[in-house]
Amino acid sequence: MSANFLTRVPRSWLLLAAIGLIALNMRGPFVAVAPVVGPMQQELGFSPVEVGFLTGIPVLCFALASPLASLAGRKLGPEVAVTLTLLGVLLGVIVRSAGGGAPVMLGTVILGIAITVGNIAVPLIIRRDFAPARQGTAMGIYTAALNVGSFVTSVITAPLAELLGWRPALAACGLFSLAAAVVWVLAFGSRAFRPEAVPGSNPGRAAGKPASRWITVGLTAGFAGQAFSYYGLTAWLPSLLADELGMTAAAAGAGSSLFQILAIAGGLGVPFAARFGSTTTVGLTLGLLWLTVPLGLLLAPELWWLWSSFGGAAQGGGITLIFIAIIRLARDQASAGRMSAVVQGVGYCFGAVAPTLLGYVHGASGSWTGPLLMVLCSVAVFILGTALSLRHVPKVR
Repeated sequence: MSANFLTRVPRSWLLLAAIGLIALNMRGPFVAVAPVVGPMQQELGFSPVEVGFLTGIPVLCFALASPLASLAGRKLGPEVAVTLTLLGVLLGVIVRSAGGGAPVMLGTVILGIAITVGNIAVPLIIRRDFAPARQGTAMGIYTAALNVGSFVTSVITAPLAELLGWRPALAACGLFSLAAAVVWVLAFGSRAFRPEAVPGSNPGRAAGKPASRWITVGLTAGFAGQAFSYYGLTAWLPSLLADELGMTAAAAGAGSSLFQILAIAGGLGVPFAARFGSTTTVGLTLGLLWLTVPLGLLLAPELWWLWSSFGGAAQGGGITLIFIAIIRLARDQASAGRMSAVVQGVGYCFGAVAPTLLGYVHGASGSWTGPLLMVLCSVAVFILGTALSLRHVPKVR
């Protein structure tokens, strides 16, 4: 009966479900650490520097392992690359929960590398297996599910830790990878385990597609501005609200939660908006929403809930728009993989240094004005980079 039911399910629906489940694994295992960092630090004897390094490992992997991830996607094919991502997430979660300080660090590195492969491979699947008119919707679901995974994991990890301990709470993330693996294999069958290299660039077939090195530079700059702003605010927004407004830790955390939750609306809203307006207009609108965060917190911090909401929609929509641009502007699958690796690799480098740099400036100045001005500059880079590149994205209806 179950087999008959699966044969009636359109493959595109099954693939969308698989992509959504995969996305739940792409940020959740990292976010899970924050709610249990106290008991982890107490049991393992981590110093504050080691805790900071632990939380920074994932973004460093996103930056440094992108070339390796792109190579894996091209040589093994995106299906096998995603399978390796899910197996790597499961392995990393198990290792991280199994021992002392060294296994925690090793498991986090495994998670970082595995998810970097998925960061490159999933957009390739969307580009290849969805019609152009549906690629934006599929990408919106993917990026929205990234934030759903972060939110759900952050909500359930602390209660699970109180009930079972921090190790089982972190290990529970592996359930998402198992669920995603089951649906992934249902969607692709044996192809999920059969390596098949992506064909190289074909100059004859590439004619007319509007990709160039300068477009890649623009998208890279836009992604770098997006990543710096996102990771900087994610790390320091609660502290800023507590310092500037005297908010309790719980109330300040609500500001950070809004920033994450509204990203779901941004991710789903961008493909819809792009059907009625140009991608350049959508990009400029997201840039204006981004600008309200540093400017609003500088000029009217008491309206933090409004700026957090605008910023959340902007950050969810921004990453969606850049990924849509990559899959529509690349000449072929191989070019899309390389472009994605460059954009994400360089962009995440800036995201990785943002928390440390903003924290240093705040500590040196004793004020949040300097860090917010730096975020303002990074948002300006996002606007400039996307404005230069998005105007080349072909219109799809």
